[in-house]
Amino acid sequence: QVQLVESGGGLVQAGGSLRLSCEASGRTVSTSDPRTRLMGWFRQAPGKQREFVAAIYRTTGDSYYTDSVKGRFTISRSSAQNTMYLQMNSLKPEDTAVYFCAAGYGVGNPNNPDRYDYWGQGTQVTISS
Repeated sequence: QVQLVESGGGLVQAGGSLRLSCEASGRTVSTSDPRTRLMGWFRQAPGKQREFVAAIYRTTGDSYYTDSVKGRFTISRSSAQNTMYLQMNSLKPEDTAVYFCAAGYGVGNPNNPDRYDYWGQGTQVTISS
């Protein structure tokens, strides 16, 4: 089984920054584990559907972003590749949501939540105006 643990959420003022982390762990997880070939961030605001934020392929580093965060958010992974980060700058009140880390085999469109097999519990991000 793959466990994903997020950290780094919190409350900041608009214009501020936060860095989210997601660590993948489990008895058989390794840097070449295909189950976590693709890792991504999704978010869900109150009363709204879960939406794609960003994704990265662990081995190639190829990354993808939703339009609303391009130029403000940066997704990356550690050299050991078992930890993923989301650096969020120039935060806006509309970025307020619970942010979820997800992992999957990387088949299909990386912005489709159905392509992910493992999910973290989420971390709250609140941006005050």
